[in-house]
Amino acid sequence: MFFATNIKLLRKRKKRTQDDVAFTLEMKRSTLSGYENGVALPSIPILLSFSNFFNISIDTLIKVDLSQLSQSQLYMIEHGDDVFMSGSRLRVLTTTVDNQDQIENIELVPERAKAGYTRGFFDPQFIGELPAFNLPFLPRDRKYRTFQISGDSMLPIPDGSWVTGEYIQDWRTIKDGDTFIILTLNEGIVFKSIKNHITERGTLELISLNSIYQPYEIPVTEIREVWKFVHYISKEFPQQEMTTQQISQSLSQLQDDLRTIKQKLER
Repeated sequence: MFFATNIKLLRKRKKRTQDDVAFTLEMKRSTLSGYENGVALPSIPILLSFSNFFNISIDTLIKVDLSQLSQSQLYMIEHGDDVFMSGSRLRVLTTTVDNQDQIENIELVPERAKAGYTRGFFDPQFIGELPAFNLPFLPRDRKYRTFQISGDSMLPIPDGSWVTGEYIQDWRTIKDGDTFIILTLNEGIVFKSIKNHITERGTLELISLNSIYQPYEIPVTEIREVWKFVHYISKEFPQQEMTTQQISQSLSQLQDDLRTIKQKLER
């Protein structure tokens, strides 16, 4: 049971003293100290009081070791994304921090590491060996990771671009039309726009940015991580999608070329 360490951690994160919390919960400071030190066990009414005070479920206070979660996961839990309150499945993300300020790094997953990431995304040693950096303009209470994306299914974003995503814990919050980096069991890392069908049939519909590729659905059981698109870095300009007029002109030119070839063959 993690109740003692959890309430102490949460109190300190709120920057509240034992006197403050004890006064708010209408108990003696020595009683609160006993709970935090594990020398006293709380009753059900006391558990409810702590649950209401921290806005975290009793199950989380007791069953989840909050000290093992990243700063971004703690932030999400403290702001309503509690696994037991929201019904989402808690996904403990392997992450790294810098050596000075204990700020969570943005790990880089280059093209050559994508296959290994599919197998080692949960392995602290593998994640710890990835290159890492920080971007000062991104909020520190979120978790980010950058992936190098390849292929033409994500056009107009150029092949080889570095795409940064924000970690999404509760997939039910995914909004239709938003774009995500998705780690799948069978396809590895893909970069797609999404339609959320989790509530109706337990799937996500993946839609390529390049319209020549057909959408398809994938069960959430085949998904391992979801990262919401934040920005991308590329040394190339994005390609513009062809307009209907441009496509018509291209088809007309192809037809003319085919006629020319056919005439030459008939001679």
